[in-house]
Order: sequence, then structure tokens, then C-alpha cells
Amino acid sequence: MRILLTADLHYTLRQYDWLLGAAAGFDAMVLAGDHMDVSSAVPAEVQIAALSASLAALAGRTRLLACSGNHDLNARNGAGEKTADWLAPLRSAALAVDGDTVCIGDTLFTLCPWWDGPDARLALERQLESAAAQRTSAQQRWVWAYHAPPDGALSWNGRRHYGDPVLPELVARHAPSAVLCGHIHEAPFRSGGSWIDRIGATWLFNAGRQIGQVPARIEIDFERATARWIWMEGMEERSLAQ
Repeated sequence: MRILLTADLHYTLRQYDWLLGAAAGFDAMVLAGDHMDVSSAVPAEVQIAALSASLAALAGRTRLLACSGNHDLNARNGAGEKTADWLAPLRSAALAVDGDTVCIGDTLFTLCPWWDGPDARLALERQLESAAAQRTSAQQRWVWAYHAPPDGALSWNGRRHYGDPVLPELVARHAPSAVLCGHIHEAPFRSGGSWIDRIGATWLFNAGRQIGQVPARIEIDFERATARWIWMEGMEERSLAQ
């Protein structure tokens, strides 16, 4: 199982184009949130239309898994909390989105939405409980896409941590094999930050964000038990062997 992880593309369509060319080389591609850019002059509805086309094109090349981030919130749920409801209509056999749990080969993937309040947080907890019941055994590989990393090296921007307060508790409760994150663009590039971390036996990843036509990314090869972070200035590889 070879996975390409990236996140925080923020409506950089040239980077989606690059991913389209790379997609066929992977069993799955994970886009861990912040597809849109709230600071862009391009209206949200135009961004959604363009991104919907890009995601559908990627899903035509490989299995695609896309969760929401804080920039992707375009609507509100019944409790008035922000949500990214534009992703749901894109769901297909090749494209998993917020709320989905799918099996690709021998790996179970769960796509976690950005939660904006107590109702969405409770829904996320129920989603993970349901997904845990789909795990065939404690040894089956289970990977989450979850936009915000916990406090730690993956949430350090060089000045302070911006970690998700709930994720450590969820990891402790369910013990997934890996959590694929984004959100903190600077973490891999700052002293004290990193692109890889662990909570117990659970690996955590955050590729960071870079400018240009090619996204910063992580290539995870579970068969070889390696992870490789690639950015514009080079590459770093780590073993995932226990």
C-alpha cells in the first residue's frame, strides 16, 4: 500500500494539476483538508466548482480520499456550526469524503470532518466508534485523515502550538495505525517542528505547505515500512518499523 499525502493546497490549482500527473503511481491519495482559501479574491462558489472538477479528475487516476479543513467550511449544520457540505455530492466509488470509512486493499481509511462545535465533535466521535466496529481485527491497518494535528512537533509554527485538543484522546481510545494531518503549514520547516511524530504506536504526519507548482508531500509505503517527506529543497526518509 503506497499512499501520497498532502494538504493545505488552498486553491493552488497548479498543484492539483501536478497531483493529477503523479496520481497513478499510488494506491491511494489523501488530501487532508484546506482545499479552499478563504483569503482568495475568487468567490467561494467559483472555488468549489473548480475544486470539484479537480477532485473528480484525480479520482479518475487513483483512489482519492479528501477530508475538510477549516478553510473548506461553506455552510452550517442544524446546530449552527460551520460545515463543508460541498464535499458530499462528490462522493463516489473512487472518491471518499467527510464521514466515510472505506477499505482499500488491506487498509481501512476514515475521513474525519473539521469539527466547529460540540455537535460536530459528537458526530465525529460517533463516526469513529462506527468505523472501529468495521475493523476486522486490532491488527488491521487503520488510517485517519484528520486536518488538525495534536499539540506537538506537527502543530508547531515556530512561535506556538496550534494543536487539536480532541485528537490525542481519540487516538488513545481507538489506536489507529496512522493519522494524516495538515493545517500547520510551517511545522516541518521550523526548528522544534517536524513532518512526522507518534502518539504511542500511532504514527502522525503533516507535509506542510510550500509555494510553487509542486506541493510538499509525504509518500508512505506500508509494505516497506517507510515514509518519505519531499519538499522543494530535498527529501527526508524515516523507517516506520516498530
